[in-house]
Amino acid sequence: MFDRNVLEIDLEREATEIAAALRDVVLKKLRGRGLVIGISGGIDSSVTTALAVRAVGRERVFGLLMPEYHSSPDSTKRGLMVVEDLGISHAIEEIGPALEAIGCYRRYEAAVRRVVPGYGSGWKSKVVLPDDLLNSDRMNVTRLVVRTPEGELSTVRLPADVYLELVAANNFKQRLRKNLEYHHGDRLRYAVAGTPNRLEYDQGFFVKNGDGAADVKPIAHLYKSQVYAMARHLGMRDELCNAEPTTDTYSLPQTQTEFYFVLPYHQMDLLLWAHNHAVTAAEAAPVLDLAPEQVERVYRDIERKRAATAALHLAPQLLRPVDEISH
Repeated sequence: MFDRNVLEIDLEREATEIAAALRDVVLKKLRGRGLVIGISGGIDSSVTTALAVRAVGRERVFGLLMPEYHSSPDSTKRGLMVVEDLGISHAIEEIGPALEAIGCYRRYEAAVRRVVPGYGSGWKSKVVLPDDLLNSDRMNVTRLVVRTPEGELSTVRLPADVYLELVAANNFKQRLRKNLEYHHGDRLRYAVAGTPNRLEYDQGFFVKNGDGAADVKPIAHLYKSQVYAMARHLGMRDELCNAEPTTDTYSLPQTQTEFYFVLPYHQMDLLLWAHNHAVTAAEAAPVLDLAPEQVERVYRDIERKRAATAALHLAPQLLRPVDEISH
């Protein structure tokens, strides 16, 4: 039976099982001595860090905070709460200068100027999706929101090639962070933990060889609602447990909802669960106070995102086998 309680789990049992499995994978399979985690100040990395401490001990967990020029100060503030409360070793690596050197910001601004010619110093921006997924069968067309130094907001539709340029430039951020995680993993002989939840993992909300790269992904089977519940169970601060999911990637504040999922995570979690368990739109609709056709639109969007991002999950493709013994 489908209802709003389907995502409730025994949190203590789940935490114990994750910790045991994580310890086994890190120490035996990966042959690591501990875990490196990039801590964003968001709920997923916070919970992953707490579970890592439970798995291998705080003395074997190393946290990395990696702000850049567009990062919110609140992200670093929350990240420091995590390392302080858990008592783990950490480092703050400011990646803004390296991103500037590689041309991240320059490339991004050049792409923006293709649709907003006056964009420059003091301007801020973000990429958003239209918020009418529930009520429209139109394809999701991305838009750019810009704010002038005087505070004036405007929105323009993004051609596909400009959108790809913007995303490609910003992807430097996730890939540079992962380089630093593996640097510290190499020097400590620690495994690198990824932090995606089930909604993000399923729907391809990650950068390949960026935040999608990891040796182990401890919470990829947990829906985001369950991650929030786990944070509260583990006694994490209200400031962490109540924080809205953001991308913390663009210079204007941007939620994950407006950038990618369109619907809030608590609705998406339930609809993803329902879709995964073959719950019909007619059955799911009254539980979420939606019309069946609205649920059908979300189901179709789930499948579209799975198809569009399937390649992100693939390992490097070999053209011929390489595991036979040569003579």
